[in-house]
Amino acid sequence: MSLTPRILPMGERAVLLEVDSLAAAITLHRRLEASRPPGIVDLVPAARTVLVRVDPARLTLAEARAWIGAQTTDAASAPAATAGVVELEVVYDGADLAETAALLGLSAAELVRRHAAAEWTVAFTGFAPGFGYLVSPDWRWEVPRLSSPRTRVPRGAVGLAGQYTGAYPRETPGGWRLIGTTSAPLFDPGAASPALLAPGARVRFRAVTSASPPAAGEVTPGAGVPGVDARTRRDLAPTRSAIRILEPGLLATVQDLGRPGVAALGVAASGALDRGSARTANRLVGNPEGAAVIEVTMGGFRAVAMRDLWFVVTGAWGRVTLAGHELDPYQAHAWPAGAELHLDWFGHGARAYLAVRGGLDAPQVLASRATDVLAGIGPELLGAGDELSARDDAEGPIPIAVVAPWGAPRDDELEVELAPGPRADWFAASARRELFEAFWTVTNDAGRVGIRLEGPALERARDGELPSEGMVPGALQVPPSGRPTILLADGPVTGGYPVIAVATDAALDLLAQARPGTRLRFRHARVH
Repeated sequence: MSLTPRILPMGERAVLLEVDSLAAAITLHRRLEASRPPGIVDLVPAARTVLVRVDPARLTLAEARAWIGAQTTDAASAPAATAGVVELEVVYDGADLAETAALLGLSAAELVRRHAAAEWTVAFTGFAPGFGYLVSPDWRWEVPRLSSPRTRVPRGAVGLAGQYTGAYPRETPGGWRLIGTTSAPLFDPGAASPALLAPGARVRFRAVTSASPPAAGEVTPGAGVPGVDARTRRDLAPTRSAIRILEPGLLATVQDLGRPGVAALGVAASGALDRGSARTANRLVGNPEGAAVIEVTMGGFRAVAMRDLWFVVTGAWGRVTLAGHELDPYQAHAWPAGAELHLDWFGHGARAYLAVRGGLDAPQVLASRATDVLAGIGPELLGAGDELSARDDAEGPIPIAVVAPWGAPRDDELEVELAPGPRADWFAASARRELFEAFWTVTNDAGRVGIRLEGPALERARDGELPSEGMVPGALQVPPSGRPTILLADGPVTGGYPVIAVATDAALDLLAQARPGTRLRFRHARVH
């Protein structure tokens, strides 16, 4: 087993380390995690790779490469596996138990015995927060996925697929073969260790006839307020409602600058898609740049102040009225109690940011108030009748006058810089050329998870799909159709489609304002 990885580019802030086996990826991840320097944002293990993502303000990619090299020499020692074993009680009552056993040439009882007798290790997480892909040297079977995935797999379902077993932390679609059910708390975002089955954990399954209730006196972390620990509940206690949502428009969510650093648990960074506009909104009302705001998609938003406030709107361009009077964006305004604010449908851009002085309040989940629409983490989508509190986190006065070239964002045609991706060699030379020569059009399938593009089909030089590997916001995944999807802040943290290129960090703010019909031209980024 070689731990000398092939180092592949993954945009301007990350590299993908490719090794020759799952066992090598597990060992490499363990070794890197044990010596992790400041500036490493994420270490995401997958089937044959480890994604290393950096904060360039603290650690350059060149410095990260030097650290990786020092940890992958033969002289470097691999740390021992995680101590202790997580035991999961399982009722082996899955809908696919008998059929799966027959596929493997076993009786249902023998499959249960073998599954429970094996000691499993969490190789990596993905698909959903806290969903662990478990492997074992004691399990020698490859289990085919369902030919038609279920639209609903219940929370706690235990399944098999390929060489893996796993348990679903929440209800989601899925194509794994279900053999049982566990009542274990697989993912609690309010706990000190949110994922019960984190990478490296050792796991055993214990067959039971019925799910065990919590032990007497046991308190689930975050009990009382889902995903909120005691410190956060105390933090929320003194606040009172500041605004009431009358109409959310197409989509309105609470966002801040997100929750980086938890991708190894299957949790996306999330946060405002147009971070520049969100930061500007906060600065214009004297807030810290990371204060929570409302992200309004395409407009149609109405809200009323429940006490006197100051507010500002930035980002997408549309008519903004307060009590029927039109106001300028990118300028702080008083918002008297009882007055109705209306963000009409946007004429330019896709996302506006509404900030109030002091910052908006919402429960913190993994140190962020951001809503993740794919994983269902953070505050709920805003709806009519919802009320939000304001904090008292302003750190400076409202600027008296700001002279800046504010204007409507371009959304007809955008130039987007792309940095190299790890799987460009999966595509024909003609495809790599066409990516930068063609015009691409944003389709109606565009949201916080990603943007699907219409354009020429990019021809592959290799068939098949990749084993699951780490993803980053901005990754251009290319499915078999040949037409790319650009992953955004709520996108999955692992995936199996090859990434031909990665949009730069600055380009992500431009893409946040792209509307269906916007045309894109890609340009090569200068990556140092």
